[in-house]
Amino acid sequence: MKKAQSDTLGFVPQKDIVYNKLLPYADRLDDESSEILSRIKGNLGRAVQLREIWPGVLFWTRKLSTYMRLYGRKFSKEDHVLFIKLLYELVTIPKLEISMMQGLARLLINLLKKKELLSREDLELPWRPLYELHDRILFSKTEHLGLNWFPNSVESVLKTLVKNCRPYFSESATQEMLDEWRPLLCPFDVTMQRAISYFELFLPTTLPPTLHHKGFKLWFDELINLWVSVQNLPSWEVHLVNLFARLANDNIGYIDWDPYIPKIFTRILRSLNLPVGTSQMMVPRYVTNAYDISHVVLWVSSLLGGPSKQTQAQLSGLFNSITSFFHPSNHGRWLMKLMKLLQRLPASVVRRLHRERYRKPSWLTPIPDTHKLTEEDITEFVQSMMQPVLLAMFSKTGSLDAAQALQNLALMRPELVIPPVLEKTYPALETLTEPHQLTATLSCMIGVARSLVSGGQRFPEGPTHMLPLLMRALPGVDPNDFSKCMITFQFIATFVTLVPLVDCSSALHERTDLTEVEREMCSASAEFEDFVLQFMDRCFALIDSSTLEQTREETETEKMTHLESLVELGLSSTFSTILTQCSLDIFKVALEKVFNFATTNIFETRVAGRMVADMCRAAAKCHPAESLKVFVPHCCNAINQIAVNEEVLNEEELDKEFLWNLQLLSEVTRVDGDKLIPYRSDLVQILQLTLHLKCKQGYILACNLLHHVLRSTALIYPTEYCSVPGGFHQPVCDYLPIKDWGRPGDLWNLDIRWHVPSVEEISLAFYLLDLLLQPELQRLQRFSKGEQEMSRDDVLQSLTIIQHCLLGAGSLMAPLKGEPIPDLVHSLVNLDETTLYTGMDYDKTRENYRDAICNVMKELLHYILEHSEDDTKSLFSIIKIISDLLHFKGSHKHEFDSRWKSFNLVKKSMENRLHGKKQHIRALLIDRVMLQHELRKLTVEGCQYRTTHQELMKDLLRLSTSTYSQIRSRAQSVLFTALGTYNFCCRDLIPHVLEFLNPDNSRVTQQQFKGALYCLLGNHSGVCLANLHDWECIALTWPGIVRSGLSSAMSLEKPSIVRLFDDLADKIHRQYETIGIDFSIPGECCAVAKLLMTTGSPFPNEPVPSEEESEEGLKRQKLKNSEAVEKYKGLIGDLIDCLSNRNLPWKFEHISIGFLSLLLRDDHQLPPAAVTFFVKSLNHDSLYVRKVAISAVAGIMKQIKRPHKKVPVSPKEMSKYCETVEFGRIAAGDRPDNQWLQYNSSNLPRKQQEWEQCVFVEKTHWGYYCWPRKMLIYAPAEEQPTQNLSREEMTERELIIFDHFTDPVFINQFIEFLSLEDRKGKDKFSPRRFCLFKGLFRNFGDAFLPVLQPHMERLVSDSHESKQRCVAEIISGLIRGCKHWSFSKVESLWKLLCPLLRTALSNITIETYADWGTCIATACESRDPRKLHRLFEMLMESPVNGEGGSFVDACRLYVLQGGLAQQEWRVPELLHRLLQYLEPKLTQVYKNVRERIGSVLTYIFMIDVNLPFTQPTSSPRISDFTKRILLKLKPLTEGDEEIQNHVIEENEVEEQDERTQAIKLLKTVLKWLIASAGRSFTTAVPEQLQLLPLLFKIAPVENDDSYDELKRDAKTCLSLISQGLLYTDQIPLVLCVLKEIAGSSSWHARYTVLTYLQIMVFYNLFTFMNDQKAVKDVRGLVIKLLEDEQLEVREMAATTLSGFLQCNFLSMDAPMQAHFEALCKTRLPKKRKRQLGFVVDTIPSADLVRRHAGVLGLSACILSSPYDVPTWMPQLLMDLSAHLNDTQPIEMTVKKTLSNFRRTHHDNWQQHKQQFTDDQLLVLTDLLVSPCYYA
Repeated sequence: MKKAQSDTLGFVPQKDIVYNKLLPYADRLDDESSEILSRIKGNLGRAVQLREIWPGVLFWTRKLSTYMRLYGRKFSKEDHVLFIKLLYELVTIPKLEISMMQGLARLLINLLKKKELLSREDLELPWRPLYELHDRILFSKTEHLGLNWFPNSVESVLKTLVKNCRPYFSESATQEMLDEWRPLLCPFDVTMQRAISYFELFLPTTLPPTLHHKGFKLWFDELINLWVSVQNLPSWEVHLVNLFARLANDNIGYIDWDPYIPKIFTRILRSLNLPVGTSQMMVPRYVTNAYDISHVVLWVSSLLGGPSKQTQAQLSGLFNSITSFFHPSNHGRWLMKLMKLLQRLPASVVRRLHRERYRKPSWLTPIPDTHKLTEEDITEFVQSMMQPVLLAMFSKTGSLDAAQALQNLALMRPELVIPPVLEKTYPALETLTEPHQLTATLSCMIGVARSLVSGGQRFPEGPTHMLPLLMRALPGVDPNDFSKCMITFQFIATFVTLVPLVDCSSALHERTDLTEVEREMCSASAEFEDFVLQFMDRCFALIDSSTLEQTREETETEKMTHLESLVELGLSSTFSTILTQCSLDIFKVALEKVFNFATTNIFETRVAGRMVADMCRAAAKCHPAESLKVFVPHCCNAINQIAVNEEVLNEEELDKEFLWNLQLLSEVTRVDGDKLIPYRSDLVQILQLTLHLKCKQGYILACNLLHHVLRSTALIYPTEYCSVPGGFHQPVCDYLPIKDWGRPGDLWNLDIRWHVPSVEEISLAFYLLDLLLQPELQRLQRFSKGEQEMSRDDVLQSLTIIQHCLLGAGSLMAPLKGEPIPDLVHSLVNLDETTLYTGMDYDKTRENYRDAICNVMKELLHYILEHSEDDTKSLFSIIKIISDLLHFKGSHKHEFDSRWKSFNLVKKSMENRLHGKKQHIRALLIDRVMLQHELRKLTVEGCQYRTTHQELMKDLLRLSTSTYSQIRSRAQSVLFTALGTYNFCCRDLIPHVLEFLNPDNSRVTQQQFKGALYCLLGNHSGVCLANLHDWECIALTWPGIVRSGLSSAMSLEKPSIVRLFDDLADKIHRQYETIGIDFSIPGECCAVAKLLMTTGSPFPNEPVPSEEESEEGLKRQKLKNSEAVEKYKGLIGDLIDCLSNRNLPWKFEHISIGFLSLLLRDDHQLPPAAVTFFVKSLNHDSLYVRKVAISAVAGIMKQIKRPHKKVPVSPKEMSKYCETVEFGRIAAGDRPDNQWLQYNSSNLPRKQQEWEQCVFVEKTHWGYYCWPRKMLIYAPAEEQPTQNLSREEMTERELIIFDHFTDPVFINQFIEFLSLEDRKGKDKFSPRRFCLFKGLFRNFGDAFLPVLQPHMERLVSDSHESKQRCVAEIISGLIRGCKHWSFSKVESLWKLLCPLLRTALSNITIETYADWGTCIATACESRDPRKLHRLFEMLMESPVNGEGGSFVDACRLYVLQGGLAQQEWRVPELLHRLLQYLEPKLTQVYKNVRERIGSVLTYIFMIDVNLPFTQPTSSPRISDFTKRILLKLKPLTEGDEEIQNHVIEENEVEEQDERTQAIKLLKTVLKWLIASAGRSFTTAVPEQLQLLPLLFKIAPVENDDSYDELKRDAKTCLSLISQGLLYTDQIPLVLCVLKEIAGSSSWHARYTVLTYLQIMVFYNLFTFMNDQKAVKDVRGLVIKLLEDEQLEVREMAATTLSGFLQCNFLSMDAPMQAHFEALCKTRLPKKRKRQLGFVVDTIPSADLVRRHAGVLGLSACILSSPYDVPTWMPQLLMDLSAHLNDTQPIEMTVKKTLSNFRRTHHDNWQQHKQQFTDDQLLVLTDLLVSPCYYA
């Protein structure tokens, strides 16, 4: 096959779309595709070489992507590589407009998508251009200033692009990437996130094994250790997980993951955020930064298999521990994640199996045999998933996820999966009371249908369930329950599609070679006929119940309700599936039945009638000859008999029988065209009789009949969709249908029966058109000339007939003719349309009715608009006809889209992902071929815009601005579709639309005005005329919109018009993307383009451009670029002109300013006029305008900034120590060679000379992890641009700004406005204003300080929040803006600022402290700490000095913390000083200061991390601090008495004792522990452990909020610490501490140990389970506490034990059971008759405690299986029941346990009962039934 094709094509196609070969005209496609491809190659190559990016390159790349949609990758390998290289060059042109880049990138992604087609030998792509592109866009330095507007989708497009280029990066790429991004790895900095996300995105993982040492081996250990040692889920951890998942999936068998598996599973379990234990405290970042389930699934499925089998064990553990969360009674926000996990995991394993066993081998590394999944691996995997999946079937989120999971599991192991689902399905089909159960089980059965029906060696008895299921499903066709009805239809249709309904029972006697199962299937197949007939009865009942609404007739409701139409669809498609799959015998019986039903009753035509007619149509479609023979004569006779008396034809209301027969006839004629030929005379006679009925309902039915007859004869379509080619009509002895149950279609022998119109059929169609359409056209033509009167009804009737003719025979009519319209755009390459052959050769000899209709419509439309514009019905009809004239060639786009969608849904629900290779059922494959044919019909890429189209568009525009809103909206939607179809037609139409908005045009009505605005707005999917990406168009529309404010038709009183302008402005702001002004194509692209034109077959006919042409191209490119700049300036000038008009309403002023703000760009400065405008607008009266102006001026500052020169330095020379750590070994953190970067108060640049010699490194992350190869720092001051220019040296734009900002009046007004309140209580520090001030001081030095200084001094001393905020914004801008000032200026600046800041901090208030914090943090961001030494020294002066009360202290600390946190690891000295200063103050009285100190401590110790390759830090360390603290807490740890919170009065002065001090210290320490739980990277476990005993002592047991702060904090703290991630070496330490506390005398502490254990074990489950000793210790601890003397502790221990058993952490083994049974048998002392006077002894005896412990142990075992009954359960229940009459508290425990058992097992008691013997059941029933009180 391939060979023959490559001969005709002249090349071997990479991978073409196989469905094209099955089309009826397949033989013509090779020539067609070669022709198109050669034109694409030629024109694309020429366009690039002539440097014409628009329209040439974009036009032809769009053609290329259409080509791929139609033919797949049908080009040679050389062409494929060249296309990719060319597009790669184009995408990475640095100045390319982003929206163009995005379009080209999408095409490139499509070319790269199938990576198996091109190996690394064929193609290598550089990675750096992509990185630069990515960096330029996603980390744009100018976007936040509004100088760049990127499309929303650009991020995902870029990521996908990198993902698809990744396999082709060179082998040295990995090392280059590591060198590039390693220096960014500083965990305290935002660059960490950036570096890790780059690693995740770029690192190649598909290198062949021989190159692994150049691939992942360079980074794997480093990154996996980083991942392992981070404990608190920072946001970048997710990226690491995604990277590892991809690595694991690409290199199965080449990496040893075993040492990490417990850690991986522990973290996955933590990431599901499941609620555990009693307290529900969550660290918020655990929720926001949780892992992405799809990557987790990929990772897990890649780890399965292999020699160690460890993963499967852990996976079973994971599912065992979370199974109970899947039970339908549990619900929470974690449920979605669990369901996703469930649905995706089997799919991922199936994908891997497919890759191992069935995929065609390609250049990608195969999985080594040692690591392929074995049969037992698969079985274990399926078993581990079955229990959760079966529970999830009935989940609250619906059964869809479970159904998909089952579908994939059943592909692997049908024998394990299907029986339990059947067990749930049969009872569900019987029950009437629980419809939810029915819908859930049926949708799961649909998922496994294919595996069930096809049986196979694994599950041979599968098919025998088929008939019982079908018969039992029939009652589901129930008129009263809609959802049940739909799922039943789907269920029946799915099963019937897979199985031929043929009675094979005779084969039992005739054949002897049948297996047992086959014999069973044969005898069962006798019931098929019964099934079909019963199904029909059910449907008839359903239809009868729909007919009951007899009232319908009178109340003219045209439409069915939505539900009814869905039922109609379900019914007709299911019935037609059944008939398609029937044998001829069954079909005949069914046909007779449906014929009798249809002809013995008369139905109303709207609901019931449609359903019956649909059933008849289904019958007619399956076997047209047999069906037409009965239906057509019957209907024709009935109609003719009634029509005998003439007056019937003129009645307004027709006889029901007449209508019903007409409807029936119109539906049964929707069959294979050549079968209609025998009845042509009857049909023509009926049509002539009925088309001109007076009754509208009647003639519409007649039109339908006409439409269907024409369609049947004129279209190409398959005539049968049977599941086996050729149907089932052979005798049973030759062919046994049961062999074909569930058989997939064979793509190479599909044997599609096409209906291709024959000569006879076409002549029938034209005969009908001549006979019926021609007269109508003539009548309307006479009418529109005014030669003939017609009533409105007559006009409408004629239009309806025309419309139906067009719909029926559209495919026979050639497209509209007309001359192409020249000169819309100028191009050097040709821009012709491509025509595709779709099986129709238009007959040139006959009249082209499309043109004829078109001409009549134009005349008629103008006549109606002149004479009777209110005839809206006719106008609706004309609009519909125009739409079909333009676009309709036999199918509609929206129908195609919905068919494509439903095709994909059916494909998904029935596909076989395991074997792949398009193993779909035959009907689905035929449908796909048909869709391919439709796609070719609908493809209208690059249609030429001709004169006819132009006229129609103008008519549409006229209708779009009509008086009636409904006409407007319908015409607009047709207009929008047309605009998207024809090339460049928007340019032709825009001036006509804007004419309506022109203020000089006084004849415009309000309706026209509104219509025109709607035309500009566009619909949500199509073109938006107001915002085309083109200077010419925008330069017209934007000023046009603004000027329309002066039009007489514009009125701001009308809310609808105001809303329209809002929508327009909003849409333009949302959709605007920066338009390019540089359209250059670099030389490299041209070279590739030339290659494309000269290599590979097919050769292009177009010549390679000559030298002169290329020169011309270059000239044109220059011209185009300069034109773009001119248009850009022109547009801005226009908008500013509009603004200068005094009469412009304020709304339009705002719109205009909004437009101007979109036009700021980073590659071209704003024209001076606009700069003046924006600077003046800073003092505009309107708040909106001021806000826009602030952003704009900040952007302008960036535009006019003078570049600062940078020079490279070598970091090695910088450090004074030359014996640095050798390059290569990584050592992060504080090292001798990066010490010079740190803050050192003995060596600060305090003098001019020191300042000039000091090398400032502004970015905080440099040097922490490793040095970059080349580090850039700013050159010395004398090489930088001069500061404080004189007026002569300034540019025009600088002068404008300088003059305004040195003008005291302007500044007064400006500051006045800035210090106003905007929204009380909502205002925050504004980054925009900060950017403005930073720009001012950066560009102009201290020129504006003299004017601003008095304002700053005034504002600082005013405590109003808006004044304080304003001065904070100025100061932060000043500090950041003085980056390049000279030493003397900086010195004088600090002299001014320090007093200001001191004043500010003493005036700080509750409203402003956050702003000052932001101010200082912003000022310190990315600045060398040595530069800011004045600021830090000032802030460190003494933050907590009590002046101004506790609040000011807390605020000062907050501000200081903001500054230090920005400096991260570079200020150890300051951190030490701060810690020294704070330690004596930790016993603070005030809560707010304590909380602040806690937070500050977190930041002080943040740098003390425990990460791999990291040196011990020189910043403060937690361990030293903890030692000092524990000493001070001694008085609390030693004593045993209760720790009470000590509350002191404000005026208490005398020295408090040590104990009180210690309590106050503890409160602060708790605040610190709570604050650091969510912020630090690693947890200092050993240090926390030393504090644990204290916390256990204090934490209360009850959940009571009335506790004091100390106890609440202790409880919170314990809850957070228990969720922490532990390492294997830390577990023994923790358990040791817990053991010690479990022996404590306080029962509160012992109780809390248990709750702590629950959470800790669950959150570190697999790490614990990997450590046998730890499991034993935990078990010992719990069993010991079961015998605690305190009742509450015993009960909690039982709960804990039950939880551990439930998540399979402990197992119920014989010794444990024996231990409890022994305890239960403890004898209790006899009750002595106590004398009345005695005090009752309350302390229970030790014996009672032990006996209770035993009972509790048994109870825990029973409660640990809430949803099933394991084998040991019945016996335990019996043991337990023996204690029902023991003394309290035992009796209570037994009762509780039994009632819980009853509650959880009640739902499925029928199944659970099976586990008990009869005697046990008797006892149980006695126990569970409460005693009767009336006995």
